[in-house]
Amino acid sequence: MELWQLEVFMAVAEEKSFSRAGHRLGRTQPAISSAIKLLEGELGEPLFDRMRKTVRLTGAGELLTDYAKRLLRLREEAAIAIGELRGLSRGTLRLGANETTCLYVLPEVLASFKQAYPHVQVDIHRAITRSITERILDGTLDFGIVTLPIKHARLEAITIHSDEMALIVSPTHALASRRSVKMSDLENEPFILHKIGTTTRERLVKHFDEGGVKMKVTMELASIETIKRFVAIGMGISIVPRLCIAKEVKEGSLQALTIRDARFKRQLGLIYNKDRYQSQAARAFLEIISVKQATPKSKGKASK
Repeated sequence: MELWQLEVFMAVAEEKSFSRAGHRLGRTQPAISSAIKLLEGELGEPLFDRMRKTVRLTGAGELLTDYAKRLLRLREEAAIAIGELRGLSRGTLRLGANETTCLYVLPEVLASFKQAYPHVQVDIHRAITRSITERILDGTLDFGIVTLPIKHARLEAITIHSDEMALIVSPTHALASRRSVKMSDLENEPFILHKIGTTTRERLVKHFDEGGVKMKVTMELASIETIKRFVAIGMGISIVPRLCIAKEVKEGSLQALTIRDARFKRQLGLIYNKDRYQSQAARAFLEIISVKQATPKSKGKASK
């Protein structure tokens, strides 16, 4: 079994097509078919079910996928490690983060990193916690910034940000004049929340359920920026991190309230696969994150 065969195998598995795999690798379809037949002959098992125009992995193919990913990743890591003998003058850092993190947390950190290592390319993959975790484990990403807690034997987590959640309403809403409310005050209010699957949403719904209040979700949106706009024009209310609403509250387009019996903080953490080789770029990024986390933020000038 050769690495080039595994490369062909993964291309077919991901593209679900021999012809598209050939186009991706710059080879003819017969060459792709021949490579797969050779690999199947060596393993003694069919790797794909070929049904008309559809190509699907067999049980043996699914089993091989995990090993192929790891072997190809090891080849990449070996090339990176040897290349780094020349110093940190190139390389790629792959990060996974949700929309909020990309907008409000990463810019400051990445500015410091790019100032120190301007020639390292940074690729950011926007996704929810579950998807980021999967990509960290399979080696697609170096780091992910996700909502904590995350518990997995192969993952290390460093808390990098803590932020209180706030209820937001439009300035014309009946609750806008109040500083705080209880969960029961929101029983019949129309909530606008993130789409199902996000960790923060799941925690919110569970918290309200445990308090005996059913959240009336009338709208689901994929973007927190869109949620804020819809709330501002009176389409409903929402609960979001205070980090994301400072500008709108200052301008007066949103009002932020505290829910007295549903106060909790959202913690963001940097996660990485502790069993995986870390490139020099990854180690440098981890060092910058760690230093920023250890340095207390200034709270203003000391009084004289």
